[in-house]
Amino acid sequence: MSSLNQLTSRQLYFRLLRYVLPYWRVFAASVAAMVVVAATEPLFPALMKPMLDGSFVHKDMTLIRLFPLAIIAIFLVRGIASYISGYALNWVGNKLVTDLRDEMFARLLSLPTRYYDDHPSGILISKVVYDVGNVTSAATTAVTVLVKDTLAIAGLLGWLFYLNWKLTLVSLAVAPLMAFIFRAFSTRLRDMSRESLRATGEVTRVLEETIECQRVVKIFGGQAYEQRRFMGASNAVRRFNMKYSSAAAANVPLIQMLAAIALAVIVYLATLQTQADETTVGGFVSFIIAMLMLLAPLKRLTGVNEATQRGLAAAQSVFELIDQAPEHDDGTVAIGRARGRVTFERVSFSYEDPSRLALVDINLDIQPGETVALVGASGGGKTTLVNLIPRFYHPGAGRILLDGQDIETLKLASVRANIALVSQDVVLFNDTVAANIAYGPLSKTGEADIIAAAEAAHAMEFIRAMPEGLRTLIGENGVRLSGGQRQRLAIARALLKNAPVLVLDEATSSLDTESERHVQAALDVLMRGRTTIVIAHRLSTIEKADRIVVLQKGRVVEVGTHAELLAREGIYANLHRLQFAVEPVAASPIPLRAKL
Repeated sequence: MSSLNQLTSRQLYFRLLRYVLPYWRVFAASVAAMVVVAATEPLFPALMKPMLDGSFVHKDMTLIRLFPLAIIAIFLVRGIASYISGYALNWVGNKLVTDLRDEMFARLLSLPTRYYDDHPSGILISKVVYDVGNVTSAATTAVTVLVKDTLAIAGLLGWLFYLNWKLTLVSLAVAPLMAFIFRAFSTRLRDMSRESLRATGEVTRVLEETIECQRVVKIFGGQAYEQRRFMGASNAVRRFNMKYSSAAAANVPLIQMLAAIALAVIVYLATLQTQADETTVGGFVSFIIAMLMLLAPLKRLTGVNEATQRGLAAAQSVFELIDQAPEHDDGTVAIGRARGRVTFERVSFSYEDPSRLALVDINLDIQPGETVALVGASGGGKTTLVNLIPRFYHPGAGRILLDGQDIETLKLASVRANIALVSQDVVLFNDTVAANIAYGPLSKTGEADIIAAAEAAHAMEFIRAMPEGLRTLIGENGVRLSGGQRQRLAIARALLKNAPVLVLDEATSSLDTESERHVQAALDVLMRGRTTIVIAHRLSTIEKADRIVVLQKGRVVEVGTHAELLAREGIYANLHRLQFAVEPVAASPIPLRAKL
């Protein structure tokens, strides 16, 4: 069980209120307005006694004229105070949600890659979009009820004690039983709220996967399967919501029943007192009205437990994300622009089980400007190896050097500023062409430099044909572009970054001949003067690499040029024969090293 699960409701609540502190003035204004509303609560029953005794019994004309005006004045003050309170509290609540959401998003940006490996994006989206919205029920709505209704109850009880302390003590006899019921239901409501939020996250996950993979769903006839998955997740939300509703529905009637029993006893005793001339008609009516007016704030006060527990369950989900440790970065050295020498010294790595190594004792020295290709069967460790360079993961043993400096001693931003990536899974944003090329710190780049990068990437040809050129929106992940066009935008982005170390992960796979020709030409420009690490399955594309490194089960088993490895008749030569046996017409190789 996580430490957050072990926190009490009070601890969670006070942590949540810390986010309200920056807006304490507005919050205080809201509370002050609530106090005014609560203070006027006992005034109405208090007016009943002199009104009945003075107006109806003694026919006092002054009181007859003043009481209607007093009633109007009371409700005018209450109305103004209620508006101020409601508006101010909602303002604070919305600021609270915005601040929490911003903090959650900032934490998402800083989380390590391993966290994303273990947590589906749909669950994370649900936390940021839905869970945080429920927090206001604890931080603001509950405060409204607790402050306003608690003060109203205190005022009404004070008036009741003033009128008849004996009967008031009778009404308070049920308070301990009410507190027991309140506490018993709190745990149940919070547990069900937490499970409901988790189930909602699962609905979001299934929905997101189905939308993203809608083409696969259609072509493979997965509609019925996805419908069953969604219905199962949706039904889980329904079950938890019904369990929550059951507890919430039982909570209020039980409290109200106790209050009704107390009221019935009090009415009976008050009637006896009236017969014994121990109270006046006005006093009796005032007491009964005050008792009846107690029911509404009592109902809200018992009902607030439902909103509070839902909000606290949401707060627990929010804080679970906020409390996640960010990427490990103990680096203290900023190296500026690197020359591009990348060295692996006895590097080993495992994802989860230390006994199952994904990389074993890797030794590799890549010189500045050198092109090295990584080949081997799927699962051999090629992608894992290049993922260690930008510190997406950290070696379990050994070290990686950039220009002779251990990358763990370098500032994370400094390491990644020296690396560019172009992969087969191009990532583009639902923004303009220009914003996708000049991304991140390069967003202020002038249009001339963006055009130059796009020209070098052979992308301006299709960009000029777009309705708004560089300002054209490309849709979610570049859905309006072809595969080759998306690749060329990614290359333009890497060109503009101008990093000395370049990683190419199957950058020309799944392209038609014409697109591949453009992408190859763009890569030729991109690779000039850069240290380039190429992950390739099509061996025909890396024949001119300076060195080819063959990985098998996480180990380096062969290193050499294309000709040297063929001559050895080893693993690489066997892979080459197998590929060309099924590819009689070899694809044109990427000119991996520009001959200047």
